[in-house]
Amino acid sequence: MGGMINCGGRMLDLSGGAVIMGILNTTPDSFYDGGVLQAGPGGVDLERALACALGMIREGASIIDIGGESSRPGAAKISEQEEIARTAPLIALLRQRSDILISIDTYKAGVAEAALQAGAHMVNDISGFTFDGQLPAVCRKYRAGVVLMHTPVKPESMQWSTVTNSGEVDIVERVRLFLARSIAVAEEHGIEGIVIDPGFGFGKSVTENFRLLDQLDALLSLGYPVLAGLSRKSFLGHAISPPNGAIPPPSERLAATIAAQTIALMRGASILRVHDVQAATQSAAIIHAMQFP
Repeated sequence: MGGMINCGGRMLDLSGGAVIMGILNTTPDSFYDGGVLQAGPGGVDLERALACALGMIREGASIIDIGGESSRPGAAKISEQEEIARTAPLIALLRQRSDILISIDTYKAGVAEAALQAGAHMVNDISGFTFDGQLPAVCRKYRAGVVLMHTPVKPESMQWSTVTNSGEVDIVERVRLFLARSIAVAEEHGIEGIVIDPGFGFGKSVTENFRLLDQLDALLSLGYPVLAGLSRKSFLGHAISPPNGAIPPPSERLAATIAAQTIALMRGASILRVHDVQAATQSAAIIHAMQFP
């Protein structure tokens, strides 16, 4: 689903095909790249983080998504102050060096406001406006674009994807109903730039994740662009593990990620949230090349 998304006065153009959101985590404990940008206990290596962001931009990223608190299953919560310290200075530095659209990956109103003041234009909320009731007002105040994601539970209570189904109601319908409610909240607050995210891996079984991927186009009926965050997720590891063998770690899930991302694009995703920008950019280019007149 193409079109223009208003993000704080900045327009994100989806009319020319899918765009890539590069993941930049300043956390010590994210499931794949935790600690990579740390400079000693509690600190962030700003120059290294900036170089990483600029590298993703060169590889084709249209959005840089900066996060300061891990949302992996079982992750510990941190204070707003610590999350701001991990993200706002980097956002300000990147804004000085690039006009790239910057997203803050947070569900906390205080963190979002600090990020938007520092130069971000989009808020990527894993809770779809369900964890912090003040966040919609902050997004409205700054006219921020929003990514509204489905999650049934907070990260500290979440488990890694398992082979067990988590409920009787079809996963696609559960996600659709949840996102419809999130959209209603956003619209009630006058938020214009809305993107929806089914939340692959968040409180869903392996089977449910693949059912969501297969039926991703069902979410297009909600009327907003869909973001797919599939990069190196554990349910992909389950699918590629050998019989009775260990599940491959995130570092060995790149090929599976590219396959899943390609399917997501073919099912109508407009944005891919990724660790590996160049590979995702090339996948999107191939899908776009197939859509000739």
